[in-house]
Amino acid sequence: MRRIYLVVIGVTLVALLMLAALSIAWAWPAKGGVMGPWMMYGGSRYTSDGSPVTIDDAAAAAEQYLENYGQNLAIVEVMEFSRNFYVEVEERDSGIHAMELLVDKSSGRAFPEMGPNMMWNTKYGRMGGMMGMMGNYYRASTPTATMPVTPEQARKLAQQYLDTSSPSLTAGDAETFYGYYTIHTLKNGQIEGMLSVNGYSGAVWYHRWHGAFIRMEEYGQSRSSGL
Repeated sequence: MRRIYLVVIGVTLVALLMLAALSIAWAWPAKGGVMGPWMMYGGSRYTSDGSPVTIDDAAAAAEQYLENYGQNLAIVEVMEFSRNFYVEVEERDSGIHAMELLVDKSSGRAFPEMGPNMMWNTKYGRMGGMMGMMGNYYRASTPTATMPVTPEQARKLAQQYLDTSSPSLTAGDAETFYGYYTIHTLKNGQIEGMLSVNGYSGAVWYHRWHGAFIRMEEYGQSRSSGL
């Protein structure tokens, strides 16, 4: 029995290390350019018909991706960055944020965001049923958005991180996901990027793979350019 237990622990650790390496590889700048999931589909920033990928294309790609999950998930926010589009998804019945997606600017394809969305998301992430790797976080048997770290504490932890790493930035409101929070980082009151805070350990993970912020559209409100 002990041998089986050790084997399970070993397999789990290997899986964690592989996912961690994949997330780092996607997010880390490569020599001579930027490397990320958008590189998987080629270098040109155009769809197959030759037209540029727009924020509306990104929304449509994300909606098509969510068809695999039934009718309970809805897009609430699409952000355009210089390297990719970021899509925030919410549960219709609970109002809890469910997952984060990226849309490739070259192909218009949607896929799960790396980092916290894969490693910390206790309901929709790749780590379902396992212990998270960063900060000794605990995954409850039933996924919940009620976590030891409160939204206000998450925002304070985010600000402490920014005070050390990027003093010119401030932390916005904490948006609750299963297992963690995602927070916009602001410069002079305008969106600069985002980071996530683990809802169990308080660990901070900055999203370094987006590039410069361009614009955002929110669903459920009038859609317009800019903020």
